[in-house]
Amino acid sequence: MSKETPMLPVWFFIGVLLSIYGVIILVMAVLDFNQTSQAVLAEYHPGLFGGILLILLGGFYTVWFWPRGRKKD
Repeated sequence: MSKETPMLPVWFFIGVLLSIYGVIILVMAVLDFNQTSQAVLAEYHPGLFGGILLILLGGFYTVWFWPRGRKKD
C-alpha cells in the first residue's frame, strides 16, 4: 500500500500570482487615478483595465486548477 500525494498543478500557482499582481496593479491605478500624466493614452487608465483583467484571469486559473482530493477506488 503506497500512499501517493497528489501534485499541485503549476497553473494553480500561476493563477495565484496573476491575482496578486492584478491586485497590486489595480490598487496603484486607483491611487494614481487623478494624477496627470504625459503618456499618450493615459486618459484611458490602462492600469485599471489591466488590473481587473489580471484578477479575472488569475481567479479563473485559481478556481479551475484548485487542488481537489482524488477518490481512491
